[in-house]
Amino acid sequence: MFDTLPQSAEAARDWRWEQYQPYFDDLAGRDLTEASVGQWLADWTRLADLIHQNFARRRIATTLDTGDKEAVERLHTFMREVSEPAQVADNRLTRKLLDSGLQPEGYAAPLRALRADAELFREENVPLFTEEQKLQNDYDAIIGAQTVMWEGREVTLTQLKPVFQSDDRALRERAWRLISERRLADRESLNEIWKKFLALRLKIARNAGYDDYRAFRWKQFGRFDYTPQDCETFHAAIEQVVVPAATRVYERQRRMLGVDRLCPWDLDRDDVYPPSRPPLKPFTAIDDLVSKAEAIFTRVDPELGADFASMRQRGLLDLDNRKGKAPGGYQATITIGTPFIFMNAVGVHDDVQTLLHEGGHAFHWMETSRHLPYMHQWFYTSEMAEVASMSMELLAAPYLAESQGGYYSEADAAHARREHLEHLLLFWPFMAVVDAFQHWIYTHTDEAADPARLDAKWDELWTRFIPGVDWSGLDDARVTGWHRKLHIFRYPFYYVDYGLAQVGAVQVWRNALRDQAGAVKQYRRALSLGGTRTLPELYAAAGATFAFDADTLGELVTLIEQQLNDLHRVTG
Repeated sequence: MFDTLPQSAEAARDWRWEQYQPYFDDLAGRDLTEASVGQWLADWTRLADLIHQNFARRRIATTLDTGDKEAVERLHTFMREVSEPAQVADNRLTRKLLDSGLQPEGYAAPLRALRADAELFREENVPLFTEEQKLQNDYDAIIGAQTVMWEGREVTLTQLKPVFQSDDRALRERAWRLISERRLADRESLNEIWKKFLALRLKIARNAGYDDYRAFRWKQFGRFDYTPQDCETFHAAIEQVVVPAATRVYERQRRMLGVDRLCPWDLDRDDVYPPSRPPLKPFTAIDDLVSKAEAIFTRVDPELGADFASMRQRGLLDLDNRKGKAPGGYQATITIGTPFIFMNAVGVHDDVQTLLHEGGHAFHWMETSRHLPYMHQWFYTSEMAEVASMSMELLAAPYLAESQGGYYSEADAAHARREHLEHLLLFWPFMAVVDAFQHWIYTHTDEAADPARLDAKWDELWTRFIPGVDWSGLDDARVTGWHRKLHIFRYPFYYVDYGLAQVGAVQVWRNALRDQAGAVKQYRRALSLGGTRTLPELYAAAGATFAFDADTLGELVTLIEQQLNDLHRVTG
């Protein structure tokens, strides 16, 4: 009957569950043998992809305009009426595959993840996941509505980012305080929505037989290759070998500014990163951002450049910042071989890095779905997904200059590379704050229901890992920093993935310093494996070692600082 399944999401746009159900019933009723399992998986993949397409398009619409109540209702209706029963039906098919004892080619690692999914599945949790999505939309709406009046016009907080590149410190401070005041106006609203998130997640874990949401989430993520204790080892290694290096970056920034103390208005994104000085101005129009990114991707690898060109031609990019748009940036998979990139560009260098980063995610999806036939093989780990994106930022770095098709003069390109390497050192401590904060939350759930205790814990961790910035007299803004990290609300326990991925990405870059073409070849090979290997095996395919220890991290920090010293001699 799969001959009648629509080929596009548009053809099934208004389908209800009753129209999807016969296809699930057909799959559930078939005999599974070595001869038939391939077609069975192919048909299941087509059906799941059709449902995912309709979900993804609705989800994306809610982020393009967080004030579009009709878009939100379309998403929630679809989740309630189609996604929820589809999850139950998918679980039935998962158990059928596991009970068959069959192991299709390339399914050793996917079967491990499917077993975990089957063990965690509880039908009573399905509507709770929908409720969690609703809370995520509520969070997006609060953040997306944050605007201020600046020089006579209403602007988003993101649109003030270029102000922090000004040499006028008083102007930067005025902008920072205005932003901080606006964010603090939502303090109680964000505290209340947090309480709902926490209670809901604890209920989901208990329903699945877990008193510990962290243990539940670990299994849900398919983290078979490391433990929460490994994360604590990672935090300690960062404190030992990265925090001193990051503090040296902050001290260099303080000296460059000629100030007695480095304050948050001397920084930029997340109150962590020094902005470009002199200001880097990579583009004035979105078309320029896109065309030069395409040229850079083509220099990294012509096939990747062609993939990005295809995305541009198919309208799979929404990059400019505007009022009502959800915060941050992401890459979403719409359907097989079709990624979508969302971000909030305002004309600063961070926008270039974000597009290169999300481009890496898009290439990962295209490489995976191009080489592997079944959906379960596409479910690569989030850590490896971030290796794909962070590695691309570094692989693209040699081509930032206009002579290579990029954005900058040779001098400014060197300045951009220096800034990027400094951000690598500053990111690991910030990641440790976010990740350690979440470990504390879900192992101290009674205390974590009290926003005042959350504020105190965030303050403690900030002091431990980011000692180079002076927040004297700015207590409310400092302690509520957790409000500004959307992963805490929307993607619990995800943030460590970035830190572990950066360990892999810096190793890919180390290889590229010796042999750029060879490193790109290994990188693409690793992406093409999707989720068919363990995490250490995927790192190895990319030419890296999966590790948490201070020795490994110390070697990478030394390499970064050596390269920074060379760039400082060039850029001053």
